[in-house]
Amino acid sequence: MGPRHGPPHTPPDVPEIGGLTITNGRTILFSVGKGEQTREAILVHALRLATKLGFEGLTIGRLADDLELSKSGLFAHFKSKENLQVQVLEMASRRFIDEVIKPALSTPRGERRVRALFERWLAWEASPSLPGGCPFTAASTEFDDRPGPARDFVVKSQKDWLETIGNTARTAIQEGDFDPDLDCEQFAHELQGIMLAYGHASRLLKDPKARARAERAFDTRVQSARGATRTTSHTGARRR
Repeated sequence: MGPRHGPPHTPPDVPEIGGLTITNGRTILFSVGKGEQTREAILVHALRLATKLGFEGLTIGRLADDLELSKSGLFAHFKSKENLQVQVLEMASRRFIDEVIKPALSTPRGERRVRALFERWLAWEASPSLPGGCPFTAASTEFDDRPGPARDFVVKSQKDWLETIGNTARTAIQEGDFDPDLDCEQFAHELQGIMLAYGHASRLLKDPKARARAERAFDTRVQSARGATRTTSHTGARRR
């Protein structure tokens, strides 16, 4: 069966998204019409660009040059650099939910779900579609002291993420996997710290053991979270 869309010279194994063909990490525009598909395709490329250049380096002009589009055409879609940044962050958030949170929440409740969240996040950070790593890590650094809609969105998304980790730890308590006295907010804070340290070690320091160190730190924290339960149970058995 032949391809439904795209020019005849487009290889069948090259993905097409809303009129954009991605090949060898470069995105080339073929026929861009109007509508949601086009906007999403532009945002896909903009997200890749933001992870490499930073969100401040993501401008309508740079994006237009990269996609071989007119600046006025892109301006009609996004109106301003700030709107472009926010819409890229919103798309990144949707992808994060689809690729990290939803699959993890489909895992059985308890410690296995906590572990699934961590493993899905590691895969997200290393995704080929995010050549510069997690966009929220970059955005958190860039917008931490810059008030505005982009910062507001990053703050909300990060608070939601920490709440998701904390709630998942609570299910582990309910399932008897974690100590009932576990401080779930502190657990989420420490797990986020492990994730950020992994990004620092793998991307900046190019540490070949970055993932192994992150996994070891995670296992140590999980063991601590469930350790009190096991110790209490063991002590109670001895007292009998």
